[in-house]
Amino acid sequence: MADYVKSMRNLIGSRPFIMIGASVVSMNNKNQVLMQLRSDTLKWGLPGGAMEIGETIEETASRELFEETGLIANTLELIDVLSGKDFYFQYPNGDEIYNVIHVFRVKETVGELLNQEEEGLEIRYFSLHDLPTNMDERASYIIQKHCK
Repeated sequence: MADYVKSMRNLIGSRPFIMIGASVVSMNNKNQVLMQLRSDTLKWGLPGGAMEIGETIEETASRELFEETGLIANTLELIDVLSGKDFYFQYPNGDEIYNVIHVFRVKETVGELLNQEEEGLEIRYFSLHDLPTNMDERASYIIQKHCK
């Protein structure tokens, strides 16, 4: 969890707060989407996470993509902003958030795909016709809306 989020949790406990963040849709040349098996929920999701103090939302998207996958985004395109009661989330530890998710499409990446073990259990590309059944609801919504 990010330093900002940890400091907020120290102040408010598990109560809900608004979390600004980014989610990244990265497709390879086989039209497969990059997903990460999250260690906290054991569900497949898209790379992404919370904004840190002083970052732009584009910097958040780039940093999260790199931290979780080892890939560097050459170009990012903002394709959606998601918020409201449908994007409420409760973590397994009881922490509650209302997400404001800025969804970016990565047009080109460089680097070697690496699973960052502190970020997730596995990372890999999935065909849009053979997605995992245990997907995070937010990732499922984004993929259905923007990848088909």
